[in-house]
Amino acid sequence: MLRVAVVGSGPSGVYTAQALVQQRDVPGVTVDVLDRLPCPYGLVRYGVAPDHEKIKSLQNNLREALEHPAVTFLGNVRVGDGLAPRRLLDLYHAVVYCVGAAADRRLGIPGEDLPGSFSATEFVSWYSAHPDAAPGGFVLGARSAVVIGVGNVAVDVARVLARGADELRATDVPDAALAALADSRVADIHMVGRRGPAQAKFTTKELRELGALPGAEALVEGGEAALDPAWADASGLPAAARRNVEVLHGWAREGGRGRGRRIRLRFFLRPVALLGDDAVRAVRFERTEPDGRGGVVGTGRFEEIEAQLVLRSVGYRGVPIPGLPFDPENGTVPHDRGRVLRDGVPSPGEYVAGWIKRGPTGVIGTNRSCAKETVASLLADADAFGKRPLPEDSLDALRLAGQEPVRWPGWLGIEAAEAALGQRLGRGTVKIPDWDGLLAAARGQG
Repeated sequence: MLRVAVVGSGPSGVYTAQALVQQRDVPGVTVDVLDRLPCPYGLVRYGVAPDHEKIKSLQNNLREALEHPAVTFLGNVRVGDGLAPRRLLDLYHAVVYCVGAAADRRLGIPGEDLPGSFSATEFVSWYSAHPDAAPGGFVLGARSAVVIGVGNVAVDVARVLARGADELRATDVPDAALAALADSRVADIHMVGRRGPAQAKFTTKELRELGALPGAEALVEGGEAALDPAWADASGLPAAARRNVEVLHGWAREGGRGRGRRIRLRFFLRPVALLGDDAVRAVRFERTEPDGRGGVVGTGRFEEIEAQLVLRSVGYRGVPIPGLPFDPENGTVPHDRGRVLRDGVPSPGEYVAGWIKRGPTGVIGTNRSCAKETVASLLADADAFGKRPLPEDSLDALRLAGQEPVRWPGWLGIEAAEAALGQRLGRGTVKIPDWDGLLAAARGQG
């Protein structure tokens, strides 16, 4: 038997477990999928926008892998600050860390920590009912919001701000967040990028959704966007960028229609400071212009946009796991084809996959090939550690190490409790947003 622990139950972790139990070269592989949360699925549960039901349905595929007879889900297991990596290797022949990139990149500008300024991840965690999320205060009272960034996460948070609460009632948004969004006074949402439309990172599908919201309109200042050399002729762009520019062209031509909330897409503006005394009141930007090499340079001209709510969406980075090597510059664990490197040398039995391995790049499906590469390395090394004696029962060993794992039946209890909560509220399934509620449901107490 080869017993492997996979730390993290998001797509990269589940694809790793799936690749391990489906391979045929090393028989008798069993996998424990460990997660800090009592719930599986990682960013598919806590990062996909609530109105993106098709993407959220990926949980069904991940569920099938986690219900494989050779796979055991064990939630509520803290690795690093609770269970050291060296100790974990005493319980398993090999450990694959698939912990993602949990931190946001910072802007590094004055005022970034003023009240009213948040990372996009904090906002997403709040409306996704992550148990670590702050309880609220994101939208109440704000008239104008600035979203810094032009990627899909920026589009998601802008869209959620622009949607009416009635549109989100059918989703699994927690009840407190739904009530706060219903009371929101946000009328203007500015989504701002430091470069032009041709360099924006959002997908065309996500972009078009902004123009299809029944209670909002998407606006583009044509003169501002025209600073991009590709604005006049996008024929030489890659297909995805060309489609984005075409959509933005259409919105620039249409102009405003006075239809509810306004989503203003702004370009060639670089944030230099958040302004305010006790809270954010505005964001100061420097106007930029193309440098002829795909980047931008500052012009020395500045502009302020009023904002009582600022959401920073400029990328993710990995977080160090105590006891594992870490490259702070790249926000990843040093590795060679998935093998963790300690002082430049592969560490027997330790591996990485997903964003903590390659950085926050690619789409959900990218994690499948990434996991396969790591699993191939692990299986090639199996003779070196696969015969090492281990405790007879990994679950008992985890409990002896001070952990209180939530097994798959506990997760099913959480699912049932969330369905019952939604029924009581006259909605569909509604997520439980706090640790106590989740653990009580897992233990059959709620």
